Amino acid sequence: MAYRETEHLRVLIANERRDRLALVAPIVAALGHEVIAREIDVKDVGPVTARERPDVALVGLGESSQHALGLIEKIVKEAACPVIVLLHAPDPAFVKEASKRGVFAYITDADTTDWQSSIDIVLRRFAEYQDLEGAFGRRAVTERAKGILMERHSIDETAAFELLREHSRSTNRKLADISSAVVDGHRLLPKQTAIPRAAGS
Repeated sequence: MAYRETEHLRVLIANERRDRLALVAPIVAALGHEVIAREIDVKDVGPVTARERPDVALVGLGESSQHALGLIEKIVKEAACPVIVLLHAPDPAFVKEASKRGVFAYITDADTTDWQSSIDIVLRRFAEYQDLEGAFGRRAVTERAKGILMERHSIDETAAFELLREHSRSTNRKLADISSAVVDGHRLLPKQTAIPRAAGS
């Protein structure tokens, strides 16, 4: 995921308190962004996140920290966007628990002028995180492909990697794509020469 400009973002806001949602929505709009969903129920926030694909989510701490943590978990599980916690009063214990569940930052409503800067930073860090996660995923696939080739051809790790790299070069395809093809069951076998039939067979 490449970092995207933050001029007009699609924002999901979630809080168990409707009055807090009503306060946050105009602030988000004043920053030039669009509130695409306002969620209260934990059971609804996951499907809404998956369907709407927001650029960022603001989750407010209402009466219950467990409710807010539930909202965070459902949004993070969708891995669709970064989550920012919105606090109305300092709460280090809640911030600690929220960080364990995957939030990228927290902001307070004491000074809304800092919101945009925080959102900019979070979106950059989220893009970097996804790039890094993708790199680890590609590496894991390549390692699996090497293992398959080592077993299939009785070769060592270096030879398996060279086989992948040579096929990548000769077909002008990315190494990650070749590795995925091997893992997905496509055979990467050396060309076999035809065995001549014996006379009379």
